[in-house]
Amino acid sequence: MSSNGTTPAARTVASTQSEMTEIILPNDANTLGNLLGGRLMHFIDLTGAMAAYRHSRSHVVTAAMDHIDFIQPVHVGDLLILKSSVNRAFNTSLEVGVKVWVEHPQTGVLLHVASAYLVFVAIDENGRRMHVPQLLPETADEQRRFADALLRREHREAEAARRKKARLVTAALEDLAGAHPE
Repeated sequence: MSSNGTTPAARTVASTQSEMTEIILPNDANTLGNLLGGRLMHFIDLTGAMAAYRHSRSHVVTAAMDHIDFIQPVHVGDLLILKSSVNRAFNTSLEVGVKVWVEHPQTGVLLHVASAYLVFVAIDENGRRMHVPQLLPETADEQRRFADALLRREHREAEAARRKKARLVTAALEDLAGAHPE
């Protein structure tokens, strides 16, 4: 943990919110003129990091992109609008939700095109984990996202334990096979 050892005051969801708008250019797109998924993920990561930074007021690193839904294609010339906020703060990590819309510049019509959950870890200037402020969900929607974030964290931890066990079993089998070559 960080050397200062203090936990900052709690913050509201509203104080973490961030918004970014991008115009989609040909270098952002595939040969069909659609926004590349990896480029969208980059924009999502940047917008999510802004919310995490606003909450922690420290350096943050992306630990996971827990879930992403690509709902609609985004085309060259569209305006991409990304909005993020912290869903829940844990000890040194936080979950951020990012919702993405496309605005058609000629009509002004907005369409929801993607949503994602990311996990960030707050670190100090030496790369050590830092405690983050608690989050104060105020609205019913914020309280729902707060509760859902804990469920996603429990799922991530169970999946990590399952993968670790599978690696140990695989390593043991490889060791056994190496000890008894045919």
